[in-house]
Amino acid sequence: MDTELKCNHLSCRKTVVDKAVVTTCSHIFCVDCANELFTSAQLCPACETHLSEPDDVEVSSLHPSNDYKTSVLSGLSPTLILEICGRAISFWQYQMHQETSFQSAVHKNINERNAQLQKQLDNVIREGLVPPEYI
Repeated sequence: MDTELKCNHLSCRKTVVDKAVVTTCSHIFCVDCANELFTSAQLCPACETHLSEPDDVEVSSLHPSNDYKTSVLSGLSPTLILEICGRAISFWQYQMHQETSFQSAVHKNINERNAQLQKQLDNVIREGLVPPEYI
């Protein structure tokens, strides 16, 4: 399952590729947005969680080398490694749920707009403003 992560800043939404800024509240931002959003208040822009601890906001490499992965996990107990894996999977599940919710909202808005336009078209046709040959 190799899916793309998107910046959680709603006005950006670009795919994060190499580096990203992740929060302990399970949000992810592209580096450009993070530089803009995390300069003043230490609040998560997505959920407004206070991010006051040093490790609450971290720049993360999304494609670390095998050597890095080995060095980070070496010496940790299997229980701790499994806990880390569980948190990582929970992060992905949350992100995929958020993306599904976002896409559903976009789809709903498009359908509502389509229904409005259809009503407008029906009114124009009913009022006889469009010749029948253009229908």
